[in-house]
Amino acid sequence: MPEHIQARVEACYQQAETFFKRPFPRPQVCFKLRGQKAGVAHLSENKLRFNPQLYRENREDFLKQTVAHEVAHLVAHQLFGPKIQAHGEEWQLIMRGVYELPPHRCHSYAVKRRPVSRFIYLCSCPDGEFPFSAQRHALVSKGRSYYCRRCRKTLVFSGHQRTE
Repeated sequence: MPEHIQARVEACYQQAETFFKRPFPRPQVCFKLRGQKAGVAHLSENKLRFNPQLYRENREDFLKQTVAHEVAHLVAHQLFGPKIQAHGEEWQLIMRGVYELPPHRCHSYAVKRRPVSRFIYLCSCPDGEFPFSAQRHALVSKGRSYYCRRCRKTLVFSGHQRTE
């Protein structure tokens, strides 16, 4: 898997070098990205991170569009400096002119969401049920209080949790 992405990164850089008639330093490429993002360009570090799960599920489009998208961020940064907008006209110029691809800001890959636990807190209102994240529930156990905006009573853990 990494070799296909590495090869596409190199091909994108060669296209940019031919187009702009100048060399670009190659980035560090890693495959430790999870969640909803397909790729991330770390501009000041000259680093690219890719999501291996989304690559496995969307190989063809990922190699064509996502890799070029992230390389275009680094090329735009190196050409035009740090003050340009992430998906502004400079980046769009590279996507259209160099890679001949549509400058889509976001991917449309199906992303499987992990199930999350919700801790149910209650107040005295008739429909006063508040699902808390694990992080917020932990803050309550450390002494933080949360209040209902309607009845102004302290929310109390019901002892129940559910998975969403």
